Amino acid sequence: MAAFLDSEPPSGPPSLDRVLRVGLISDTHGLLRPEARAFLRGSDCIVHAGDICDPAILDDLARIAPVTAVKGNCDRGPWAERLRETASLRVGGHLLHVIHNLAQLELEPGALGIRVIISGHSHKPLVEEHGGVLFINPGSAGPRRFRLPVSVGELVISGSQVFGRTEEIRIFTDLSEGLVPH
Repeated sequence: MAAFLDSEPPSGPPSLDRVLRVGLISDTHGLLRPEARAFLRGSDCIVHAGDICDPAILDDLARIAPVTAVKGNCDRGPWAERLRETASLRVGGHLLHVIHNLAQLELEPGALGIRVIISGHSHKPLVEEHGGVLFINPGSAGPRRFRLPVSVGELVISGSQVFGRTEEIRIFTDLSEGLVPH
């Protein structure tokens, strides 16, 4: 499980000829769906914004790309003690900050040169820009809650540009009549 603590995301100065993809996932709550795994394939690094609930998920993600993960309010036990409440990483010359619950953000991102805030907790996908800072919540990729979508997200970094998006995962249930999308 050391991969998520020791792995290094791509860094360095922005490059106009190198496009970097950061896979985003949150609130798996012990379930890493094959559809989420497929979406994250091809990422240069992966950020998990908490509520992992099973350390095997981090091991599985680390087989795809280096992982940075933070502790969510549901992450408990000895394995979760190794996770930090927040994490900062530099990807393609841009500073990213990760926190599970955006309501607990106690810093002024723009003043610190942070380009992107990645969060989870609400289970609601979100992509908004405020004052030159991109706020993105990939939503929940774990068990469906209420009528919220099951989703993941990504950042695409190209030179000085950072683009974020979320994507709803189509989930299929095997019923006697066949596969039915949710």
